[in-house]
Amino acid sequence: MLTVILPDGSTKEFESPITPADVAADIGPGLARAALAASVDDQVVGLDYKLPDDGEVSLKLFTKKNEEALGVMRHSAAHVMARAIMRLFDGVQLAFGPTIDNGFYYDFDLEHSLSEEDFDAIEAEMKKIIKAAEPFERIEQTRNEALELCEGLAQEYKVEHIQEGLTEHEQLSFYRQGEFVDLCRGPHVPNAGAIGAYKLLSVAGAYWKGDSDRKQLQRVYATAFFEKQDLEDHLNRIEEAKKRDHRTIGKQLDLFTINPIVGSGLVLWQPKGAQIRATLEGFVRDELQKRGYQPVYTPNIGKVELYETSGHYPYYKESLFPPMELEDGDQYLLKPMNCPHHVMIYKSRPRSYRDLPLRLAEFGTVYRFEQSGELNGMTRVRGFTQDDAHIFCLNEQVADEFKGCIDMTQFVLQSLGLTDYRVRLGFRDPASDKYVGNRELWDNAQSSLVQVCEELGIEAEAEEGEAAFYGPKADFVLNDCLGREWQLGTVQLDYNLPSADRFELEYVGSDNMAHQPVMIHRAPLGSMERFIGMLIEHFAGAFPLWLAPEQARVMVLSQKFEEYGRKVEAQLTAAGLRVTGDYRAEKIGAKIRDAQLELIPYMLIVGGREMETDSVSVRDRIEGDLGSMPVAEAIAKLQGEINARTVRQTFSGSAGFVDRGTQNQY
Repeated sequence: MLTVILPDGSTKEFESPITPADVAADIGPGLARAALAASVDDQVVGLDYKLPDDGEVSLKLFTKKNEEALGVMRHSAAHVMARAIMRLFDGVQLAFGPTIDNGFYYDFDLEHSLSEEDFDAIEAEMKKIIKAAEPFERIEQTRNEALELCEGLAQEYKVEHIQEGLTEHEQLSFYRQGEFVDLCRGPHVPNAGAIGAYKLLSVAGAYWKGDSDRKQLQRVYATAFFEKQDLEDHLNRIEEAKKRDHRTIGKQLDLFTINPIVGSGLVLWQPKGAQIRATLEGFVRDELQKRGYQPVYTPNIGKVELYETSGHYPYYKESLFPPMELEDGDQYLLKPMNCPHHVMIYKSRPRSYRDLPLRLAEFGTVYRFEQSGELNGMTRVRGFTQDDAHIFCLNEQVADEFKGCIDMTQFVLQSLGLTDYRVRLGFRDPASDKYVGNRELWDNAQSSLVQVCEELGIEAEAEEGEAAFYGPKADFVLNDCLGREWQLGTVQLDYNLPSADRFELEYVGSDNMAHQPVMIHRAPLGSMERFIGMLIEHFAGAFPLWLAPEQARVMVLSQKFEEYGRKVEAQLTAAGLRVTGDYRAEKIGAKIRDAQLELIPYMLIVGGREMETDSVSVRDRIEGDLGSMPVAEAIAKLQGEINARTVRQTFSGSAGFVDRGTQNQY
C-alpha cells in the first residue's frame, strides 16, 4: 500500500503501481488535464514517473502556474528545437541541451554555420512539431544497450559521454518524440502541445564540455513561456538590456576602454569613469574610517610560496597567471587575492587580545587568468580592484564583527538606491574535496553565519557548494531594474587561513597563552570594475547626482555672456561641484540636446536677465525647466541632493525621489 501525502497535508492510498498522472486523475479531470509535471519528495519528475509500490511519498502536481513546470517545459522545448534543426540540416551531431535562467540552449556540431537568418525556418519547424502534440516517451536501457543505440544513431558525442562521463551509471534513460531520440534524464511535459510561446535568441560558439582544447560547437540560445504576453515582456526586457549594455554606454559616455594592445580583460579607465570610481572609493573610505578600519597597501605580486601556504595556488592554479621565475630561482605570481598579504601584515609583529579586532582595508588590485571566451567588458575581466578588508578578531567577537560587515554592505547598497537584494549563504559541498580545514571548523563557521543572519532578521538561503575554499560566506545577490541578478558584496568567515595548517596566526590572550584569531573577509562592492559595470546598466548611464562624473553644465544663450558663464562655473567649482561650461556658438536647443544625450543631471543656462540678477535658469535632466534662481540657491540645491545621496530612479517610469540620506541613518 502506497500513501501519497499532498501539499495540503491530506493523504491518498493506492494499492496498484501508479504515476503522478494517475494521482492527478484520481483527484479530478480538471487537474489531470492541467498537470504538466510533479515533484516526489522534492525531486521534480515527469507525470509518467513510477511511484513506489508501498511506503509513503510527498507529492506535488505542477501546472503552468508553477515555476517548476516552466523549467520542465523549457527542457522539452530544447528537444523540439533540436528535432527541428535535425529535420532542416544534414549530419547534425547532438551535444547537450539544458535549461538556464530565463530559457535554454542546445549545442550542435554540423557543417552548416547557423545564424539568425535560419531562425524563422527553425521556429516554423518547431511550430509543426508542437502542433502535432506527440508525446515524450521515456525509454530506460542498460548501459550497453544505451551505447549500442547511440552508435546506431551515429551520435558520436553521446557515445563518448556514455563511455567517459557516465561510467558509474548502469541504467540510462532516453526520451523519444516521433523520430527524435535523445539521451536524457528528463523530465519532460507529457507532449509537445504543452509548449507555449517560444523564440530563438542567438547563436554562439561553445567548446565540447567547456574544454578549450576540444572541438568548438554551435550553441543556439532560446526561451519559452506558457503565455505569449510573458514572452513579449521578456523580449522587451532583452531589448532594454541591450540598450543598457555597459560596453555600449561606456563607449558613448567615454567611461572606459579596453585595448587589445594593452591586453584582453584589462580595463583602461577614462577620466569620467575614473571620477565615478574615485567618488565611490572616497565614499567607502570615509565610511571605513568611521567604522574603525585602518588603510593598508600591498604589492601586486608575491612569491609563489605565499599563495601555496594560503591555498590559492594549488586550489586555483588554472585560474591564475603563470608564475614568473627570476634569475635567483624565486617564482612570483600576479596577486590573485589580497588576503595573504593582509595576513602577513598581521604577522609582522606580536598581537595581544587588546589589539583585536584589527580591521585592515585596501582597494587592492588582483589578477585572474579568465578564459578569453568568458571576458565581458567590465563585468568579467583579468585585472580588477576589490574594496577588500580583513578583520582579525576573537572568537567571541565574530558575531558583532560579522553584523558590522553585513550592516556596512547594506549601507553602501542602500546609498545607491539598491534595495532589491537577497542574502545567499555559501556552504561547503560535503561531497567535494576542494576545501581546506577540518569539518569541525566548517560546521562552527556555518553555524555562526546562520545565527548572525537570524539575529539580524535576514532571511538567508543556504546553498551547498558555494563556499570559498577556506570558509563559508554570505553573498549579496542584487536584482537590478530589469530583474537581473548580480552577485556583488560578500562577507566570508575563515577559521582556516589563521590555523596551524596555514599561516599559524596567534595573539596573546588575557591568560597570557597563545590563541588563534578568527579572520573575516569582506568586500561590500566586490570588484570595482564589475560593480560599476552593473551600475552603468542599472542606471543606463544616468548616474545619481552625487556619483555623476559631470554634475552640471553651464550654458550661455550667446557668446557675449561667456564671461558671466565662466564666473558661474567658477563659483560652482569652488563649491566642490563637478561642472563644465558650453560656450560654443550654437543655439541653446542644440546645447541642451547634447547635455541630455550625455546624461548631465543639471543644466544652468545664463543670458542677459541672469547676468543682471546674478542668477541662473536651472534645467533638470529629468524634470525639465525649474525656472530661474540665484546662483547661491542653485548651488545649495545641488549640494543638498549630493549630501543626501538622493537617487532618482527614472527607469521605473516615475521621477520620484528616493532620499537615502534621510531614510537610512547609520
